[in-house]
Amino acid sequence: MTQRLTLHPGALTLEDLHRLHQELTPVHLDEAARPAIRASAEVVARAARGDAAVYGVNTGFGKLANQRIEREALDRLQLNLIRSHSVGVGEPLPAPVVRLMLVLKAASLARAHSGVREAVIDTLLAVHNAGLVPYVPSQGSVGASGDLAPLSHMTLALLGEGEMLQDGVRVPAAPALAAAGIEPLRLDAKEGLALINGTQTSTALALHGLLRFEPVLEAALVVGALTVDAARGSDGPFDPRIHTLRGQPGQIDVAKYYRALLAGSEIRRSHLTGDDRVQDPYCLRCQPQVVGACLDQLRHAALVLVREANAVTDNPLVFFEGADGAGELVSGGNFHAEPVALAADAMAVAIAEVGAIAERRIAMLIDSSVSRLPPFLAHDAGLNSGFMIAHVTAAALASENKSLAHPASVDSLPTSANQEDHVSMATFAARRLGSMIDNTAHILGIELLAAAQAIEFLRPLKSSPSLEEVHALLRGQCGALDEDRYLAPDIERAARLVRTGALSHVFRSLADAPRLWVPA
Repeated sequence: MTQRLTLHPGALTLEDLHRLHQELTPVHLDEAARPAIRASAEVVARAARGDAAVYGVNTGFGKLANQRIEREALDRLQLNLIRSHSVGVGEPLPAPVVRLMLVLKAASLARAHSGVREAVIDTLLAVHNAGLVPYVPSQGSVGASGDLAPLSHMTLALLGEGEMLQDGVRVPAAPALAAAGIEPLRLDAKEGLALINGTQTSTALALHGLLRFEPVLEAALVVGALTVDAARGSDGPFDPRIHTLRGQPGQIDVAKYYRALLAGSEIRRSHLTGDDRVQDPYCLRCQPQVVGACLDQLRHAALVLVREANAVTDNPLVFFEGADGAGELVSGGNFHAEPVALAADAMAVAIAEVGAIAERRIAMLIDSSVSRLPPFLAHDAGLNSGFMIAHVTAAALASENKSLAHPASVDSLPTSANQEDHVSMATFAARRLGSMIDNTAHILGIELLAAAQAIEFLRPLKSSPSLEEVHALLRGQCGALDEDRYLAPDIERAARLVRTGALSHVFRSLADAPRLWVPA
């Protein structure tokens, strides 16, 4: 467990979110936030004692908002809300996503515009800090009116009525809370609604995708550079003057990364003269333009998701002035996750494109008429098929990603008897990123194997020091393909190098190469 993180409401950074996603990090609320939280809760308490109808405090929910609830039933109203909305289905969300959900919900409520007591926020953080993972099914949210079903399952565990995941097994929540010394939460007026109104599930899933894809994209840059050298491509297309004229930041950065990765290559020096090719295929020459555009989209998504991680997405919202707690509750629609949906859709397209251009690079390498390498990178081609069918796998995965990249945000099905008549589908938009990242990692794993094989046909010439390090790293896991063999295990091992960040240290060791989501 790492050093604790102090939660300053509204001030979470991308680095904070990365820490929370990567490992269990103790989180403690900034004590300076507590007076405002108490004042906000008092506004709701006064509304609950009053006679005026206030949505979610003394009324039903959704289409039932016109139904008044008797004062003595207000606590029951909140409990019934959580029970009735815990209707998710599908595989449980992974622990890093649920940890983010707990902290993001606490961060939102701690902004003091939701009217909950300190005990609600403290319980969320206590469950997180104890390493407890509420059982939250992954399907059942349309990303508007909040991520109602998944957040209800999370809340039900806090109440001691739901379940926790322990080593992948569902166990009753109450004993798990007791073992951690945590009292089950009891809900006051509006608190159930505040806990499930919000975009914390879709935001956590989108952040999960963003943070998982970062090492994959770093690997894509490294592997793409290796393929340039393996194909004896030119580094002229990475000339900074070209990219400065266009002015796209991601493109400029990607060209810079490629120049650094290829610096010092003997292979490049060997064909500076006497090569009759005028221009390389687009899959080599246009990598800064394609991957750079993807990088810009991902950086924008990171900005949107950090904003959303710090946002107040409850309804109604509490606004108060002065120490006497005077204030009002105002209904709005911050629970609508359209910003997350659009960001996730942009991420999906970028992930698909990174995989698509990688598939084209594999196709180029195995095509002897273009690469001037042995057909399918096979020794004794004909007797051996080499990478012929490994490329077919890459093509299948790239095609699958194209279907998955269809924007989820353009779909909407009305719910709650047409009261909630436009929804974002943000939760699916973010959830589907996981499959796309896995597909792209496998495509890049296949490319890494192919490019390393191609480099060996050019021996005794060496690539750049950075890329030779990558080649050696792969060869420590997978031998050269001297003759046809069972290749699926090698693909898995190469894809693991891509997914787990094993290639990231090569990328980050380059001069002035920051985290990808921060412009160079």
